[in-house]
Amino acid sequence: MTHRLTRKRLFRSLRHGALLGALLLAACATAPPRVPKTQTQALAPVADTASARYIQSQVTSHPGRSGFRLVTKSPDALLSRVVLADHAAHSLDLQYYIFANDATGRLLAQRLLAAADRGVRVRLLVDDAVNGDANDLLRDLATHPKIEVRLFNPFRTLNPSLPSKIAQFALEGRRLNRRMHNKSFIADGWVAVIGGRNIGDPYFDAAEQGNFRDLDVLAIGPVVHEAQNTFDAYWNSDAAVPVHALAQQPSTAEVAVARSKLLQDARAFAQSDYAQALLDNLPEGPSADRRDRWLWGDAQLVADSPQKVEVQHDDPALRIGPRLRNVFDAAAHEVDVITPYFVPGKRGTQYFVDLTQRGVSVNILTNSLASTDEPAVHVGYSRYREPLLAGGVHLFELRPQPGEPQPATAGGTSAGDSLHAKAAVVDDRYVFVGSMNMDQRSKLLNTEMGVIIDCPELARDAHAYFTAATAPGVSFSVSLEPGAMHSHLVWRARDQGEPVTLEHEPGPTAKRRIEVALIKLLPIEGLL
Repeated sequence: MTHRLTRKRLFRSLRHGALLGALLLAACATAPPRVPKTQTQALAPVADTASARYIQSQVTSHPGRSGFRLVTKSPDALLSRVVLADHAAHSLDLQYYIFANDATGRLLAQRLLAAADRGVRVRLLVDDAVNGDANDLLRDLATHPKIEVRLFNPFRTLNPSLPSKIAQFALEGRRLNRRMHNKSFIADGWVAVIGGRNIGDPYFDAAEQGNFRDLDVLAIGPVVHEAQNTFDAYWNSDAAVPVHALAQQPSTAEVAVARSKLLQDARAFAQSDYAQALLDNLPEGPSADRRDRWLWGDAQLVADSPQKVEVQHDDPALRIGPRLRNVFDAAAHEVDVITPYFVPGKRGTQYFVDLTQRGVSVNILTNSLASTDEPAVHVGYSRYREPLLAGGVHLFELRPQPGEPQPATAGGTSAGDSLHAKAAVVDDRYVFVGSMNMDQRSKLLNTEMGVIIDCPELARDAHAYFTAATAPGVSFSVSLEPGAMHSHLVWRARDQGEPVTLEHEPGPTAKRRIEVALIKLLPIEGLL
């Protein structure tokens, strides 16, 4: 876990360095390496398995609508993906920002390999930003004749050294600073998992420290076809490069060793205390394996165009922000927003304040400085707390371990949980779940995706999730209080049922405070 987060923070540091390098060196924009590749499309769904026939019957009974289930629990999120891989008969299409080479990443890799052995076509598209040694795992998977792996907007070679990365950023910073942040898992064209989770231990509550609280939706119906179209657009884009074009092919012996090790790891995982806890937490099985109630509604899959990483200016036609804003614009009563990284900027701040001034209750949950894994992003957010609160917006900040001080760790994450879910609920009717943070990086630099759903029942479930996540035992309620000289921030919560009021930023150590103070001096808000 610490290793992955260290790489994540390193990459963010490289991005910051790229900005300064671009200012000094006037670095030019470049394109990803161009190599021959085959254009492929999603396979049409075929109802030739029990699972497919069940889903087809459900979809046929609700013409034009899509069915959804919120996936809130980490064990459910992991086992649902395992079940989908194990039940797949024809195709698996996966698109992720991170596919880690850790316990859960290797488990899912082994299940993909087992599916491919059954004849399932596997297409795996992963961003080439922070995966590190996972790229070797992806390269080994790609030697299977039924598995193809492509890296999105990659470095010029697989696993470049740190000096090579720095050099590439100096020359290609504008390109490499734009990343694919999309997350989807599509099985047989019948069912999809869409949301905030990457593939890796922290997203499934399997890391020793620094796990993420996250959110997905399990989807069936027409929206799955839209997700397939989005996957195809990215898969066939110029920025998606076959992994074999970036590295020498491993030998047959090396692949055999890697396959054997994956199987051993999967068996060890199945016998672990964590695996037993998964089963204990899901006595009725994971969501993807249950034939119980779906929540139905009209839905649209929204995704940035893959061309967003190629342009050097903001083109609203290429991004999903305007479509999500249309839903917010129509709000009459209440907007709940969950975003781990919240940097609204002046325009975004004024937008939320304007909503409150026309009678809409705006409630936003994000990370506290104690829980965030990205202190630089918290610096960007902290600049807008006071104007947001003064304008009537309600702010909540996650507490990673209620009642206990949170030290900074070597990897940069909090000692407890961090918020990673990205969602919104509008007027107890509309729900958004996806990969997009409310920050400038998601808006202008990264590509993002999600689903907008018109379903009051699902909205009630999502609102209940928000209410639980903002309860005073697990989050701070932040307010702006008048003082003798000027207004000041106050954090309120409850510890063991007793009210707690703090008039200073809760949780971090002196080291973290110094780090934040130094970051405030850097002109990096547009990169956050």
